[in-house]
Amino acid sequence: MSNTKQKLILWFDELTIRDVGLVGGKNASLGEMYRKLTPKGISIPNGFAVTAEAYRYFLSESGLDTKITEILSNVNRHNIKTLATYGSQIRNLILKSTMPEVLCNEIATAYRRLSREYGVDNVDVAVRSSATAEDLPSASFAGQQESYLNISGADNIIKTVKMCISSLFTNRAIAYRIDKGFDHMSTYLSVGVQKMVRSDKASSGVMFTLDTESGFRDVILINGAWGLGENVVKGRVTPDEYYVFKTTLKKDYKPIIGKQIGSKEKRLIYARGKGATTVNINVPIKDRERFVLNNEEILTLAKWGMEIEEHYGRPMDIEWAKDGNTKKLYIVQARPETVRSIEDKNIYEQYYIKSKGKLLLEGSSVGKKIGEGKVRVIKDVRQINQFKAGEVLVTRVTDPDWEPIMRIAAAIVTEKGGKTSHAAIVSRELGIPCVVGAEDATTTLHDGQYITVSSAEGEIGKIYDGKLPYDIKRSDLSKLQRPKTKIMMNVGVPREAFSHANVPNDGVGLAREEFIIANFIKIHPLALINFDKVNDKKAKAEIASMTAAYKSKIDYYVDNLAEGIGRIAAAYYPKDVIVRLSDFKTNEYRTLLGGEQFEPVEANPMIGWRGASRYYDPKYKAAFVLECKAFKKVRDEYGLTNVKAMVPFCRTVEEGKKVLQVMADNGLKRGVNGFEVYVMCEIPSNVILGEEFAEIFDGFSIGTNDLTQLTMGIDRDSELVAPLFDERNEAIRKMVRQIITIAKAKKRKIGVCGDAPSTFPEFAQFLVECGIDSMSLSPDAVFPTMLAVLAMEKKMRFHKVKKILNKRIIK
Repeated sequence: MSNTKQKLILWFDELTIRDVGLVGGKNASLGEMYRKLTPKGISIPNGFAVTAEAYRYFLSESGLDTKITEILSNVNRHNIKTLATYGSQIRNLILKSTMPEVLCNEIATAYRRLSREYGVDNVDVAVRSSATAEDLPSASFAGQQESYLNISGADNIIKTVKMCISSLFTNRAIAYRIDKGFDHMSTYLSVGVQKMVRSDKASSGVMFTLDTESGFRDVILINGAWGLGENVVKGRVTPDEYYVFKTTLKKDYKPIIGKQIGSKEKRLIYARGKGATTVNINVPIKDRERFVLNNEEILTLAKWGMEIEEHYGRPMDIEWAKDGNTKKLYIVQARPETVRSIEDKNIYEQYYIKSKGKLLLEGSSVGKKIGEGKVRVIKDVRQINQFKAGEVLVTRVTDPDWEPIMRIAAAIVTEKGGKTSHAAIVSRELGIPCVVGAEDATTTLHDGQYITVSSAEGEIGKIYDGKLPYDIKRSDLSKLQRPKTKIMMNVGVPREAFSHANVPNDGVGLAREEFIIANFIKIHPLALINFDKVNDKKAKAEIASMTAAYKSKIDYYVDNLAEGIGRIAAAYYPKDVIVRLSDFKTNEYRTLLGGEQFEPVEANPMIGWRGASRYYDPKYKAAFVLECKAFKKVRDEYGLTNVKAMVPFCRTVEEGKKVLQVMADNGLKRGVNGFEVYVMCEIPSNVILGEEFAEIFDGFSIGTNDLTQLTMGIDRDSELVAPLFDERNEAIRKMVRQIITIAKAKKRKIGVCGDAPSTFPEFAQFLVECGIDSMSLSPDAVFPTMLAVLAMEKKMRFHKVKKILNKRIIK
């Protein structure tokens, strides 16, 4: 490296990741990828770095180093006003200084060479800052310095390089270095000059090689929007979101386990004429309603993400862009992910709202915490001096200029942005609860209003009126003993699966399709199949809008159901994930969009047309076939063969055979490729005819709620008889003991997925005593129930040993 130490310009193909001291983290990473990963098929635009040596040379020749040191000696990061004053002084000094002629000539020469490489006179480039202390595994300087897009002409490049150098002394960059313990004058700046990708004519975004909320390592998260990438990075728009499961992608499956369309209201494009180099324009509705990437492009980016992660040996934060002229994808930046990847995985922390108040707004959760305080609405960066420590920052979007106040906020709420927006990234790093994409937050909330911001209730972030009480529970997983009885989990909402997978478990004993259908699909399947016959004009228009991004209405249903199941299956892979087929009652189906037209009105839907009785019925069979298609997609296309099906509310053995036949006719034959089908044991007939049911199914899962209802004749929806509803009743215990005995004799798996063991630790102990194979619990019940199970297993071992010893004594 000695021959490059004094160079003012270094090309990407001259750099490796070891050159952070020469060209900063961003440029060193670009050089590393350009040299090592381009040969592996990853497309990276070429460019060069104006080195840290050039930065030092400029400051030394102009005498700026002494002046800047003197000004910085007076900085107090807690005083936002003085911080802004000193930062402004330094930036003005740099911008007014003249850059040495030698340096100007070298930059111009390199730019002309880059232009020749791309066959144009003045190639359009991105000019980005790259600090020598940035993108370290323990600290992210992303966004601390400026980037400039669509710059062309040698004189403009030189001018923009100087602007980048001045951005080393923005208020947020000065405050950040103080926080992280970096010396101002030992942190140098390099500037990267890279060929622009014409994503203004296509799309761009951000990719993480883990889930940014839970830290789950086995997925790629991709965000994308139309136009240049600044809108996504800075959270100006709510982007599309895609998840890909790494494990089976490596085996050549196509596991796109999540696709959510974003609103993408704005598109950043090249500006024409003098003045600004880029401009934001409105996106037409037809483009807002379609995905920015097709499946092939999603999978290509995911494979590149895995390749980059493998090369660096750690989770990565990557920027990508698609060229609208060539239709090719490119990687334009990559840096280490610096929040989730360094967390202590042995400490499991849970925040709980103890009592909920009036719900004011909802958005997307960032992190898993709760915060509260007085609202401070900030609509312009010039107002940040008004912000006080401990307040809740409410704004449209944030950018790096806001960071000095973000770090002292009790919580953050933004109207725009997704999980990879600036607000989301910074709040995760700071450990501050945040809700992004909370529409109309700046008009709904007002200064001085006391609110509670919860990002601890799943993917939907909630803003409540007033100060609400909450608890924090911390568990040390490294010290947790695991019982012999399998402890599985009840999981309904796919978006929470990655977080819940961190809890010690043996898989999923109950994944409810109803949650996926109600929360993500929202449309009655028969309204999709018979779209042309839908009578309700308003519902029909809404269905048309919701399904606009899909080739057919049927694809909308199958894809969304498959992705929901797939995300849960991926979170727990390769452990068993038992998915219960749809078990809506008719009154619940009627609430889905278009549902009233296709559902009868029943006096008692709880024991009416539900579960298995629908699947083979000509009036519903076509809809059940869509479920089969979704299951088949999860297993065959995603490669998630850990998924097993469970048939609910199966009244007779003959009914079970009919359901199995419909499934087999649609590519889901029991026993093929390890496919197993369980039956819910929730009707007395399931127990009484347990041996017969065991002949056609692979196992049982006891549903204590319905079993109690039907054994004791109690409508569990009725408040009048609610006091009599108790799963611990001796009649229920006898039923449970009987089916466990039958399952053991028939060598069939037997578990329980009802609420009883989650609610009553003594019922969990009773199940252990009966010899249950597994119990599936709500996530918040895992730890206390596991302790109860361990205690019972220990007690049973003690009695067993005692019994053996007594026999020996008698002999």
